[in-house]
Amino acid sequence: MNYPIYQIDAFTNELFKGNPAAVVVLDQWPDNEILHKIAAENNLSETAFIVGGNGKYFLRWFTPEIEMDLCGHATLSAAHVIFTEYETNIDRVVFNTNVAGDLIVTRKDDGYVLDFPSRAGTHIDVDQVPTFTKRALSDAEPIAAISARDLMLVYNDAAIVRAMKPDFAALQKSEQWIIATAPSDVDGVDCISRFFCAGDGIDEDPVTGSAHCTIVPYWSEKLGRDFLRAYQASDRGGYLDCAMVKHDNGEVRVHLKGQAVTYMKGMMRYE
Repeated sequence: MNYPIYQIDAFTNELFKGNPAAVVVLDQWPDNEILHKIAAENNLSETAFIVGGNGKYFLRWFTPEIEMDLCGHATLSAAHVIFTEYETNIDRVVFNTNVAGDLIVTRKDDGYVLDFPSRAGTHIDVDQVPTFTKRALSDAEPIAAISARDLMLVYNDAAIVRAMKPDFAALQKSEQWIIATAPSDVDGVDCISRFFCAGDGIDEDPVTGSAHCTIVPYWSEKLGRDFLRAYQASDRGGYLDCAMVKHDNGEVRVHLKGQAVTYMKGMMRYE
């Protein structure tokens, strides 16, 4: 069977920057084994699979190793494919997901806005963070720690985060993936981060939308602002315009705005 496949660079307006994701457009769901094999074959941090039409799609994300509960850059990539290849006359798409509920992406003149859940997490004592985890990242001690889906470690200097050369073998023993973040050292940017996900097939993710569901609530409270500009300081790098938004039902959500560019499109097949 043949299906369209795209490779998108997300959270960037330049090719070879941001975070690459594959997007596979299906007319029905194959067995999970096939989805895992396709993601492993693509060997990108995420492959998004979509089924649907008329502005409403089912969406699932796979790394080369596991199915994810939430992924920002692959959601952005899937929306970009829909808006530019399939439904060019709409500006809003709703993705139904297995775990994260409905995710809405809106097209703006200067990018795409993702409406994501807030995962502020729980503040924990830095001494509760295993020493091997901290030392696998840096000799510098974090000044704060927050536990959500991921473990976020906060440092007082962006240079510490930029200089990290993690021991990924050690980080594989960690029960959570790791966000490292610090105040920005760049004008016009509020915070920087890196995201380490040893064990999911990609040791460091270039630009991680889901991690900002924890990063943004922390820095929004710390800086006393609902709107932030964030930079993920991986080798590829990527910018996100972020906001804390309270919906009419009282739920507080994280909005992430970014751009995307198409690197490649073609056909894939499986039997």
